[in-house]
Amino acid sequence: MILHRKPIDRFPWFWFSLAGVFLLSVLLRFWGLGRFNTLVFDEVYFAKFASGYLRGIPLFEGHPPLSTYLIALGIWIASHTPIGDGNLRNGLTGLVLSPVSYRWFNALIGSLIPLVVAAIAYQLSDRRSFALVAGLFAALDGLFLVESRYALINVYLVIFGLLGQLFLLMALKVQSYRRWLRLAIAGAFFGASVAVKWNGLGFLLGAYLTWSAAWVLQWINQLFPKAFSPKATYQTALEHLTQLKLWHILPNLTLIPFLIYYVSWIPFIRLDPSTNFWQWQSTILEYHGRVGGMDAHPYCSPWYTWPLMLRPVAYFYKAAQTASEPVLVVGPPLPDGTGTVIYDVHALGNPILWWLSTAALVFLIGVLVYQAWKWLTALNLKLHPSNPSTPPPLPSFLRSHPSPAPYLIALYLLLNYSANWLPWAKVTRCVFIYHYMGASVFGLLAIAYLSDRWLWHPQAVFRAAGITAIFLIALAFVFWLPLYLGLPLSMEGLELRRWLDSWI
Repeated sequence: MILHRKPIDRFPWFWFSLAGVFLLSVLLRFWGLGRFNTLVFDEVYFAKFASGYLRGIPLFEGHPPLSTYLIALGIWIASHTPIGDGNLRNGLTGLVLSPVSYRWFNALIGSLIPLVVAAIAYQLSDRRSFALVAGLFAALDGLFLVESRYALINVYLVIFGLLGQLFLLMALKVQSYRRWLRLAIAGAFFGASVAVKWNGLGFLLGAYLTWSAAWVLQWINQLFPKAFSPKATYQTALEHLTQLKLWHILPNLTLIPFLIYYVSWIPFIRLDPSTNFWQWQSTILEYHGRVGGMDAHPYCSPWYTWPLMLRPVAYFYKAAQTASEPVLVVGPPLPDGTGTVIYDVHALGNPILWWLSTAALVFLIGVLVYQAWKWLTALNLKLHPSNPSTPPPLPSFLRSHPSPAPYLIALYLLLNYSANWLPWAKVTRCVFIYHYMGASVFGLLAIAYLSDRWLWHPQAVFRAAGITAIFLIALAFVFWLPLYLGLPLSMEGLELRRWLDSWI
């Protein structure tokens, strides 16, 4: 009998690799989830709000209530299943709970974010390698890992916003009722993101900016057709975007998000029928006006410092005599100098990933500047046919594999990044680095896109650059992993990981 070997190109390496990324994400988020039997950072608010909802007590949290329902759902499921450690419990939320019971649902949702990021990358380029690199980078980010391991709410805001973007991109590839259905689902997810926090509007704003830019570019293409490559890849994608008319946008990306946001308040208001929807909107606005400025909290950080990660936030810090003794989470701290083991949980992004993401965004701005140069060259040729001029060729680091034109992806990423980051410039209240999470995803996609192009570049130096970027990001994640998971460190080990004086 002769056995025929399955061709290597038919082996489902993509799905196995993606499953590996997901498994890594799950293990990192669930391992040691109940390590600190207390309320960590803003768990003192959000876990209590969820517990109050289960007890029928409407506790005002300063944000819309959808995240309260989701954390409460996790607690309710844990109370009816073996989830959590029955011997490890506390009553800090108002209910006697295992810490895993109010954290596990966040860990599950956070584990899914790399898959959604990978799906967006694939929809942008139809490249599986880009999707895998993007998903891997999302799994190797420290801030997303930390936020996923505690009863906090930013992972809900991000995953709903990203799902809105994903279904919007998917809607561009189908017609008829399937397009309407996917647009409606996108609108529902955008509304859910806003129903977690108002800054979820950044994802919806990014969708509007992308759609508007497509129409502007189509107009430019009609005026100066020679400004674009004759290849159909860019024009096809642009044509898909401009097939979305105003009657697609208004019901699906305006009315549906508002309805989802409105409906999300109904269960909360039913706990106190003396209030109404509009009262709560006014109350939230007043609350944020009272938060205070940049001196209101020691970890406040201006919006312009986030891309360089100058001021991360300490979520938990305790000293112990030895790594084998229980971590004391109540009572006075140990005197200075008596603790030899430090447990520190820092809301710290992967430094190499964040810094390379910022550099990649600057690269993509250069790509758009290059395309603008081509438009101006085409305009000059139209106005002065006797004085032809040609722009320089596309930079070599972008000439690697066939895919949609680089400036299309660059425009999408930069518009969505800006929509989630630049509005913070007008915010005067105290803000923190976790407010950058929505924007950071598009920076992550930027460095993943460049790394993927380099991996497939015909020149060895660029392939080496792509491999080096991935290796350094993975190495940095392992190096700072104790600060993400709250693993025991010596004071020397902690200081070794504080590269900047502001990382305290």
